[in-house]
Parts: sequence; C-alpha cells; structure tokens
Amino acid sequence: MAILVLSECGLQSLPCISAIPRNGFILRDYSNPKLLHSSKIFTDQNPSPIKLLGGCFRERNWGIKVSEPISPVGEGERGESIKRVNGIEEDDSEFDPGAPPPFNLADVRAAIPKHCWVKDPWRSMSYVVRDIVLVLGLAAAAVSIDNWLVWPLYWVAQGTMFWALFVLGHDCGHGSFSNNPKLNSVVGHLLHSSILVPYHGWRISHRIHHQNHGHVENDESWHPLSEKIYRNLDNSTRFLRFKLPFPMLAYPFYLWKRSPGKTGSHFDPNSDLFVPSERKDVIISTLCWTGMATLLVGLCFTMGLIQMLKLYGVPYWVFVTWLDLVTYLHHHGHEDRLPWFRGKEWSYLRGGLTTLDRDYGWINNIHHDIGTHVVHHLFPQIPHHHLVEATLAAKPILGKYYREPEKSAGPLPFHLLGNLVRSLKKDHYVSDTGDVVYYQTDLEINHYSKSK
Repeated sequence: MAILVLSECGLQSLPCISAIPRNGFILRDYSNPKLLHSSKIFTDQNPSPIKLLGGCFRERNWGIKVSEPISPVGEGERGESIKRVNGIEEDDSEFDPGAPPPFNLADVRAAIPKHCWVKDPWRSMSYVVRDIVLVLGLAAAAVSIDNWLVWPLYWVAQGTMFWALFVLGHDCGHGSFSNNPKLNSVVGHLLHSSILVPYHGWRISHRIHHQNHGHVENDESWHPLSEKIYRNLDNSTRFLRFKLPFPMLAYPFYLWKRSPGKTGSHFDPNSDLFVPSERKDVIISTLCWTGMATLLVGLCFTMGLIQMLKLYGVPYWVFVTWLDLVTYLHHHGHEDRLPWFRGKEWSYLRGGLTTLDRDYGWINNIHHDIGTHVVHHLFPQIPHHHLVEATLAAKPILGKYYREPEKSAGPLPFHLLGNLVRSLKKDHYVSDTGDVVYYQTDLEINHYSKSK
C-alpha cells in the first residue's frame, strides 16, 4: 500500500474543474493576491476550455489551484458593496435569506488578513503527530486497563480522534494542509485509509459538494430530496432516513451507493462521479482502502474478533456518527429556514452563505475548528488553524447572512442534539419547481414514526 501511495505522488497535478454542469466557473489562486483580479471565467455560453498546466482540463489536487465556480454575475452580487455608517448597515429592511447579498466574494476575501491564507506544512504536520500520538496512547491505555468501566470512555474518545484524523485528511484534499501536492496526497491517503475512507474517491465528491453547495440537484452532501423523489421512496427508507440513529450511521453506505436520486460509488473508477482522467487516482485509493481492510481482517484472526471490535470497530462507528452529525448540522437545523437554489438563482456565493457555523465546546480544538464552516465553504484553501480569525474578520461584511452559532453551555455540545432532532422532524423535501426553495415537512412520516 505504501508503494502505491508513494508512486502515486509522483504524478503531475492537473487543473481541477468539476464535471457537474453549472452556470460558470472561476479559476483563481487565492494564495497569490496578484491573481485576484486577473482570473479567467468561462460559462456555458462560452464553453471554450482554459488551457492550464500542460493543456489538461482537470486537476487532481484541486485545493492548490483554487477552482471557484460562480454563475454569470447576478444583480446585487458585483459592483455593489455593503454601505455602512460606523460599521452598521444602512439598509434596515426585513432580511430575506434567499435574496442576493449586497456584496461579492472579493469583498469577503479582502476583509480576511493575508496571513490567514499562508499554509505552514510544519504546523499542519504537528497536528498529525499530535492526533496519532493520542490515538496510539488511547489504544495502549485501554488495552492495559482492560476494564468494562473504561471501554465506553475509550470508544467515545477514540472515535472522536478518528474524526479528527478525518478532518486533517479532509484538509489534505482541499490543499489547505500545505502547498505541496505530494505531501497532501501521502498524508491524506495514510490518514483516510486508516479509518476506511477512500481518499481520492471522497476528495472528488467533496469537491463537487463545495462547488455546488446550496444547489438542489447538484450538491453532493446532505442535499435535499425533491418532492417527486421523496414520494417515490418506500416507507421504510423514509423512516430510516429521518429517524435517529439511522441517519447518523449513513456514511459508509453513502460511500458505496451515494444518496437517493444519485448513482455511482466512491470505490468504482467508472462511476459517474469521476471523469476518465481521475480513474487512476480512484483505483489507487480503492487499493489503499482494500489494504487497510485486509490488515484489519488479519488482526481479527491474530488478536481476536471481540478485541478488534473493542479497539477499532466501535470507535469507527463513533467516528461515522461524528461525521454525519457535523456535516448534517452545517447545512440543516437552524431556527430560521435556509434557502436552496436552482437555475440562475444559484451562485457559488449564495450557496456558500446557506451553510452554518456550529460551536462544539471543547471539541472545537480536537476536531480542528471544522465548526467554523461558512468561511471554510467560501474559501476552502484557508488552513483550519486560521479559520476562527478569518471568520471574525469576515463577519462585518457577511452581516445577517452570517448566522451566529449558539454557544455550547458546557464542554460537550449537547445543545446540538435538539437542533438535530427538530430538523429531522421538519426538513424532509423541497418543491419540484422554483429556483429558491425551502424544506417542507411531511406530516405523515411523523405519524408513521409514532405508529412504529
């Protein structure tokens, strides 16, 4: 597996643009301020490809050269900034979250200090070392003590650390880990394979999510079901999708089969998730995943199935729960309704502004501030250790489009469970028509749940 990863790292990176159709794209390297106003844009009406890096049209390491898709400039999104008096917006009209914002992406970027964009590979690696030491230390302590009063504490702690490893691998996929694509790829494979995530397969689908966030049809992560798709689901599928704990255990199944209404697999190089130039990457990641799975099976024979379930199996499902919980709550469950877009109403900026920041108490530091999600969605190249500062700088520009997260009353974010439960009871589907839509509630499913 290590040979495959190292040989893969010698491949030259190619320009990254998603195959998902959209109104337009913008290619920009945000690490170079000189390129801020020199980006080249092409749209569906002007489909001529941009020749970059040897004439290739897609890039494996998508986070290094930033690809920010935007629709053709809409009214209110360019050439008009927020008007403020002593830092306060002059416009006191009722806030419409589905309306175009009175600022553009460049306004937000300009507010973020330049040092927030700097990627320090040594600092990034220090977080990797910290997390791996904690993972190994927790496992050694649990085996040494071997007490059933300790094992549940170990499962929660180790599962949370698996989730922290995932976040660092996620940063590698975005290119926010370092400016070195080889380092990103090696670290990303080692971290993600260790927790049974196909690095390239997931990286590519996650890129699609970022490039289409807030779009009803094209979004990839926890996107809404249209009413037609929803009504065609059988009752058991609806029940499992909206009844705890089942939605919080969905991630492994999503990797194999994606969401309702979509086809393909993160392990299949021929899946419609990928273009031909990405198939080699997907094969390598699938082989790395297979190598880790084989190692775990071998350890089951060596150490015993029960011991491996205690050491790895249960923490893995705690990690899955964290992943599903965090990704869901960053796009659902706010007390105010969040819009979803179609057609010309969608843009990269407007879609990104429908994401939510969340406060996880002590877990904020453990899982590398992934709760500061709005700025991360708009600018995924910012290293995680600068996200809090970048968010504070961007908030005056974002205004009411930034929804202040509810603070955790204690060290653990138990307050988020209420948001999760309420959302699963209310956020079921969106209308088949309309370019700005909101979640609607199926009252029958709640009745069906009670009858079960």
